[in-house]
Amino acid sequence: MFTNNQIFAAPMAGISDKPFRMMVRSFAPGIPVVTEMISCHSLVANHKNCLRNFDVYTEEGSVGAQIFGAVPNLMADAAKILQDAGASWIDINMGCPVPKIATRAGAGAFLMRNHKLAAKIIDAVVRAVQIPVSIKTRLGWDEEHIDWQDLIRIAADNGAKFAVLHGRTRAAGYAGVAIHPEINDMPIPIIANGDLKSGDDINNVIGHGYAGAMIGRAMLGRPWIFGQLLGVAGVPENIGDVVLKHLDLMIEYYGEKNAVPMFRKHLAWYSTGIPNSSEFRTKINQITDVNEIRQEILQFWGCVVNI
Repeated sequence: MFTNNQIFAAPMAGISDKPFRMMVRSFAPGIPVVTEMISCHSLVANHKNCLRNFDVYTEEGSVGAQIFGAVPNLMADAAKILQDAGASWIDINMGCPVPKIATRAGAGAFLMRNHKLAAKIIDAVVRAVQIPVSIKTRLGWDEEHIDWQDLIRIAADNGAKFAVLHGRTRAAGYAGVAIHPEINDMPIPIIANGDLKSGDDINNVIGHGYAGAMIGRAMLGRPWIFGQLLGVAGVPENIGDVVLKHLDLMIEYYGEKNAVPMFRKHLAWYSTGIPNSSEFRTKINQITDVNEIRQEILQFWGCVVNI
């Protein structure tokens, strides 16, 4: 079996919020998790409409707080705020491929094209905090620019303690099959990310020289996957119990009005592959009342008890 420091829960925009992190923790308490990416501008400006700006990580366990931005001093200030909130380490997003981040904002994957700016950001963040700093990046901007090794060496030279490498280019987005090149002569540990779904996948990348694996889309609708990989938990006997617990956490965090529409995507993932799931998804997508959603969950997964 694997150990906690070998398997990470990936940062996923719109997914890796506090309720989801708590669900992961319920099956694998010691697993390191990473927050969804947080804008340094929003965090430093204390924007009230972004709940994750005010998360306190002290009681969550090992949480890496991921930030994105293109201004070194703002990234440093954001890192200090997250350190004070109890983050275990700071992760700098250098791989997000979406246009509003990677092109218009000059952040995320754009930093693979501007290594000087990447170095300044890493240096500023490392100097600002007393906790470890990592980067999460990709193979390169496109197939003609596979330069991940250069960026990771820059990260190491500027004080980063480890890196996460997603096995696709920025141009590929999330299409195609992730490629995990062998790791040789790298100055810091590298965690593999991309299309990793099983123990065999993790063993494969560790055999290629990676220090561990970061699970992303494979955890959607399966927050218990980390318990399975660690050998401490199996698939729940009644998934409906898990779904209701997750819904309650969403309501507590976001309030009923916002939680119900936000939870629909999770219901789609939880129900994937179950008979009549298509009809279930069609029905719940029309519901706005939390009690109606609960009744549909009860009916779809059968009689449940509290967990």
